[in-house]
Amino acid sequence: MVNASMVDAPSLSLGYQPERVRLGHGALAHLMRTNALHSVFQPIVDLRNGNVYAHEALIRSQPDAPLLGADALFAAARSENLLFEFELYCVRVALEGWGRLQEPGRLFVNISADALVEVVNRQGCQKLLDTVRGYGVLPRMLVLELTEHERVNDMEQLIGVAREVRAAGMSLALDDFGDGRSSLRLWSQVKPEIVKIDKYFTKEISQHADNLQTLQALKQIATIFGTQLVAEGIETEDDLRVLRDLDLAYGQGYLLGRPAASPRVKAKNEAIQVLNDSLVSIFPASGRVSRSGVLRGLAVQNAPCAGINTTNDQLSAIFLRHPELHAIAIVDQDRPLALVNRHQFMTHYATPYYREVHGRKPCLLNANHAPRLVERDHNVDELVGILTSQDQRYLTEGFIVTENGRYLGLGTGDQLVRSVTEVRLEAARHANPLTFLPGNIPISQHIERLMEAGADFVACYADLNHFKPFNDHYGYWRGDEMIRLVAKLALSHCDAKRDFVGHVGGDDFIFLFQSQDWVQRCEVIVQEFSERALALFDDTARMQGGIYAEDRQGIPRFFPFTTLSIGAIRIQRGQYAQAEDVANAAALAKHDAKMQGTGLFIRDGAVIPAPEAVARAVQHTNLMANV
Repeated sequence: MVNASMVDAPSLSLGYQPERVRLGHGALAHLMRTNALHSVFQPIVDLRNGNVYAHEALIRSQPDAPLLGADALFAAARSENLLFEFELYCVRVALEGWGRLQEPGRLFVNISADALVEVVNRQGCQKLLDTVRGYGVLPRMLVLELTEHERVNDMEQLIGVAREVRAAGMSLALDDFGDGRSSLRLWSQVKPEIVKIDKYFTKEISQHADNLQTLQALKQIATIFGTQLVAEGIETEDDLRVLRDLDLAYGQGYLLGRPAASPRVKAKNEAIQVLNDSLVSIFPASGRVSRSGVLRGLAVQNAPCAGINTTNDQLSAIFLRHPELHAIAIVDQDRPLALVNRHQFMTHYATPYYREVHGRKPCLLNANHAPRLVERDHNVDELVGILTSQDQRYLTEGFIVTENGRYLGLGTGDQLVRSVTEVRLEAARHANPLTFLPGNIPISQHIERLMEAGADFVACYADLNHFKPFNDHYGYWRGDEMIRLVAKLALSHCDAKRDFVGHVGGDDFIFLFQSQDWVQRCEVIVQEFSERALALFDDTARMQGGIYAEDRQGIPRFFPFTTLSIGAIRIQRGQYAQAEDVANAAALAKHDAKMQGTGLFIRDGAVIPAPEAVARAVQHTNLMANV
């Protein structure tokens, strides 16, 4: 309990006016006068080993008090016009409580940025140091956690105060970064040693890919500023495992330790078990394919342009000087107005008497006044409409490329198709557009994470047998249904917390198992696929046991029902140097599985395949698809 003399002790007043508390008639003022508030301490844990790095002091009232919880207390402080006094009172309660415990560890104490500036400006940093030491707390073990970032009235003053505080041996932290009030500018200029990430981004992070990507970006910023991150709001084992594998330095939350009167030395046992286990977390996938992209690589033809007064004769001369041009833009002060198609114009220009009648007239009269304008950094989604619309004129006559609305050059339909395709292919490397499963890049990244963690795992490569004849016979729509069936079965029978399911492309899948019962899971996937795939064949095919279709040589022949082959290889610590080696070994196992025709084939022993061996296996697998 706080000493009764604290409120009035002038040597430790830190600049606030005790008479305001004595004269106050509200519930909070009464609690402060009667010293009915105390501190509890929540651990901040090192996510590498489970040791407690520090404790944060949190203000609490007695269970029978009229104001329960920090939110209610601070709301009362605002309504009673005691916010500044209450903030400093909380600081003193925290220091007194920690000093009484004689704990050797670090202490995080909350204070608003403006209150800190006020204290240092009124009495100087030395007075703050004397107060801290007066409670038996070492300044170098004190972290002032800046809150209420939206109330920073003078950034320059705060920067100066931060410099003084740091020079005095104390550290600074930024609280609740990302809660909508905190500022990247504040982080950049104050350069706190610690930034605490708001629980909005960490809560259920194992299920939200967007928040995961935000944390990865914040990690990069922290590296630039030389800051350590604390993930707040950790409440589940899955979230803790993801944050551990993200290599965040510290964490705070109920799973690690609840606020208590007595400090902890280690995190709670259930958290320690998670931090020490060898299971590599499965980072959440986006669950959607980002179809957007920017055409930064759009090829631009640096073509000359015509003006609004350019005549047909002059335009013809330009075309003759530049035989490579498919069109010419008409521009007025860098602003494109129209487009003249070469073929159409030259056809008209070559007709009898055209030059005599129209040669000296402005070419603008014969131009397309509604050309397609494509900004160089255009979004792909908006351009796909050009490729899919019924009006294919833009593909043949091309379009005008602009930059910030100014004429830049010309583009062709071929260039547009190529650029959009490249953007889509790049997007598919991250997430397959058919199944929404992670693509090649996330697959490689997860293999690398497993290898870096020294985990033992199983890499499986799954592929459909006789899929091409099925797809040719029934069409791509039913073929897509069969591929989605593989994805659905894999997701339903793999452990979402332990096993990674990726879609390489086409009918090829990668499964990365940490589950001990992976053999049974694979066998169930193979068996259920064989049963459920029958529904995708018609009655005639089901009666005769397969379909008649052409093989790769165009020869009609009979093909049995489509089945699933899975090639598996056990990966142990240090067996392979690169993720590519693991993927290649799994591809060879898949080849063996298709050769054996037994569904699941387990390839034993470490194999580092040469590229030509993989190429031969892939080629042979393609041939076997018709066998």
